Amino acid sequence: MCATQVKCPTCRREIDWSDSPFRPFCSERCRLIDLGAWLTEQRAIPGESVSKETEAPHDGPDSSPNGER
Repeated sequence: MCATQVKCPTCRREIDWSDSPFRPFCSERCRLIDLGAWLTEQRAIPGESVSKETEAPHDGPDSSPNGER
């Protein structure tokens, strides 16, 4: 049975899917590059933008219905 070959999403190098501990990436470096792109918002899931004004108010344990503490 032949091992499945996939391309690393970051560097496009071909890797064996079953042998890669960082799958779908080829290395920890490529995994961290991808994570950094998500954290700096270079990558995002498409959708409508939400402004601060339209976000739901925080209903945490220290908030009251009147907005008083």
